[in-house]
Parts: sequence; structure tokens; C-alpha cells
Amino acid sequence: MTIKIYNTMNNRKEDFHPRTPGKVDMYVCGPTTYDLIHLGNARPLIVFDTVRRYFEYSGYQVTYVQNFTDIDDKIINRASEEGLNPLALAEKYIKEYYTDAGALGVRPATIHPKVSEHLSEIIAMIRMIIDNGYGYVVDGDVYFTVSRFGGYGKLSGRRLDDMMAGARIDVDERKEHPMDFALWKAAKPGEPSWDSPWGKGRPGWHIECSAMAVKYLGPGFDIHGGGFDLIFPHHENEIAQAEACAGTGPFARYWMHNGFITVNEEKMSKSLGNFFTVREILARYEPEVVRFYMLSTHYRSPLDFDDTKLDMNKKSLARLHNALDNIEALLSGVSFGPSEILMNAETERFNTVMEKAEQTFREAMDDDFNTALAMAGLFDLAREANAFGKAISGYPGKAFPLEVKEALEQAREKMYKLGEVLGLFEHRGTAAEDSGLVDKLMELVIEVRREARSRKDWAAADTIRDRLKDIGIILEDTPQGVRWKQK
Repeated sequence: MTIKIYNTMNNRKEDFHPRTPGKVDMYVCGPTTYDLIHLGNARPLIVFDTVRRYFEYSGYQVTYVQNFTDIDDKIINRASEEGLNPLALAEKYIKEYYTDAGALGVRPATIHPKVSEHLSEIIAMIRMIIDNGYGYVVDGDVYFTVSRFGGYGKLSGRRLDDMMAGARIDVDERKEHPMDFALWKAAKPGEPSWDSPWGKGRPGWHIECSAMAVKYLGPGFDIHGGGFDLIFPHHENEIAQAEACAGTGPFARYWMHNGFITVNEEKMSKSLGNFFTVREILARYEPEVVRFYMLSTHYRSPLDFDDTKLDMNKKSLARLHNALDNIEALLSGVSFGPSEILMNAETERFNTVMEKAEQTFREAMDDDFNTALAMAGLFDLAREANAFGKAISGYPGKAFPLEVKEALEQAREKMYKLGEVLGLFEHRGTAAEDSGLVDKLMELVIEVRREARSRKDWAAADTIRDRLKDIGIILEDTPQGVRWKQK
């Protein structure tokens, strides 16, 4: 099935056809590095990381570019408050970004370009825009002439005559049109600056993404992504700059935008003061729970922050982990080989259900990356794995045919494979590397408890069980013996 993407440029779902067969080129707007990222920043990180993962799962080679804005008014202002060099402040928060993004399972981009390292490309693009008649210089500032670019407004659907100066656009009587925006800003006293043909200064906000996307992906690349709030003016201006420079379009072929995270139905943002940093949330919830919560709603829909919903998602995620625990316990606790037990019908049904669950997952992801529906495939697989395990548990102490082992191994592989697309279950593998000692210690504790029960010292056995529960470890008695798991 062909992957369909909702293209903001045309306001409809479209079949995805990459520029180069078998390859996907993506550019996603990254953070302005003057503070820790908040939950609203985290949503596009998780969304487009998942989009990238699904393309890779589907066999595509993905080049993923995500920038760091390390030259910006907010960075300069914060650096002044903290008595730091602006680039040093930006570098500090770039490191913090990697900490938080990594905790959320967001993989590093193929390329993470910084504005400060691409001044030559930015200046070259501005010069071309001026040469092509779309830019003008006033007292060392360079502005883009929106009225000369006939396609201005095509992404946002706005008409130039109806527009008013928006965020990050300074009202300046020197402009030919109120909506003209800065390509280059002349240096002010005390601000960092760089040499240019128009004097010392620094780039405007929008030009960085146009220049860096073209440098690494070329014009007409496949997908440009970001939050809904970037459609105008940022992405609109990116298009105008890049296409005015190249003299043709499109700058990008598919435009994807994720919905807002809201608090009490109001957009989460630093300016409104209603935000939570990722670090604050991760102090209360496991990173995997936060990621699961983010993907439980379709990426284009708004997501209202709610502790209750996070708690519900924590329980739902635990069901998937429990299914994996059950599979692992059966594979390690049941013997397989020549067997008198016939489970042909059960095994055949389980295999059929597994294939259908993966099909459900793929169909949902092919339909504009509908992670909420894709999760249904994972839960179907988990439910059937549990049912298959119950059938096996009906024959305690018996050996089972190799076909049963193969089915369980396939179920485990599929759960990990589909989970990887969503960024789930990855910590299980990491924990496994250090689990040898823990497993041995738990075997010892379980043995001590078993001996207490054999002596009919029920108080000691119950104390062991209860103390383990207090620290988040649950003991379960099964036909295959006692097993343990973390809450």
C-alpha cells in the first residue's frame, strides 16, 4: 500500500512519491537553543522521529536534517541575563537538548546544522535573492520584498492584502511593505555580529532553514515538517526565500505539521507561562510513557495535557510490557521438543492473528502515520499472545512442539519490530545488558521465599513478597513456576 501524507500545501492527503525511489529527504525545524525544551517542543521531535522510523521500517533510506537555531534575539537576551557569550549559551542548551531528546527515544538526525556554522551559505542565498529582484538593503538591513513574490501565502492560504505584521516581524517605516521581513539584521551595540556585503550583522530567523535545507537536501526535497504554529510566518517565508533564490519551485514537495499541545485548551508556550519542561515531566513519568502518550493521538490533532491521561497511558503501556513478559517467561520456562500435545489449530490461528495485527499496524501508518490506530495492531498482538500463553499454561510440566516455540519467537519479534517504529520497548534491550546480576539476585530471593513456604513460614514468605512489591517488583505464581516483573 502506498503511504499517504496530509500535505498542508494542498490541504489533502496525497500519495507519497519520493524524489528519488527508495530514498526520503526530510527537513524538520529544530529548537531555538536558549532554554530547556518543553512538552510542546517535544511533540514534533517525537512525531517526526516516528515518521522517520516508519519510512526506515518500510525500506526507505532516510536523510533527516534538523537544525539548531543558535543565533536569535531570545538567545542574545538570555545570554545577557546570565552573563554568557550567546554562542556559549546556545551550546549549553544544545547539550541539554540531546539529553532530553535522547531520554524520549528521539534519535539524532542525520545532520544537525547550526546557524553559526552556515553564515556563508546564508549570505550567498541573500545575495541571490537581491540579484533576482526580491530583496533590498536599508541602512545595513536586508529585507525580502513579499509583494514581488507572486506565490506568497500559498502555504498558509493567506492573502497579502489581508495580512498584518505577525510574530517576529518588526514594524519599520523603512520597509516597502509592512509584511516585508528581515533577511539580514544590521549589528546593534553589544550584539554578536558577522561580516557581510551589507556590513556587520546577523541573519534573520527565516533564512537559516531555507539555506540549510537547500545545502543538505537541494531544492525540491521530499518532506518539510514542523509544528502547526510554524506555517505562518516561518514556513511561508522559507518558501518565498528559497523559490525566489532558485527562480523556480517547489522548495519542498510535502509539508507536514503537527497539532499543538494545549493546557486547558490553550496552546502550551513559554510566552504564556503554561508550559512544562520535558525534564519536569520525566521526573514524574517514565520517558516511554510520555512518548506513548504523545503518539496515542494522531499527530495533526491537538493534544490536551492531562495527568489523568498520562496515568491511563501508563497502564495501557504496561499491558504491552506484560504481554512481552509472558512471552519471555514461556520461552524460558517451557520445554520444547517431541511432544504428545497437539496445538496445530491454536498455533495456526495465532500465526494468522499475528499477520493480521501487523497488517492493521501498517495500514494505519500508511494512512498519514496514524499512530493511534497503529497501536490497535500492537494491542491485538498482545491480547492474542496472552491467550496463546493461557492455552500453553493448561499443560503444566509438559513439553511442547517446536512449532509453538517458533510462534512465540515470532510474536516476540513482531512486538519488538512494531514497537521500534513507535520508539517503544527499547529500554528493555538496554536493561538486558545489565540484567545478569539482577536475574541471579532475584533467583536467590525467590529460592529463599520458596524454602520459607516449604517450611510453612508463611509470614516470612509474605514479607519477602510485600517488600519486593514496595520497591516495584511483583512476584507471580504460574504453572511454570514463580516469575518476577517490575511494575
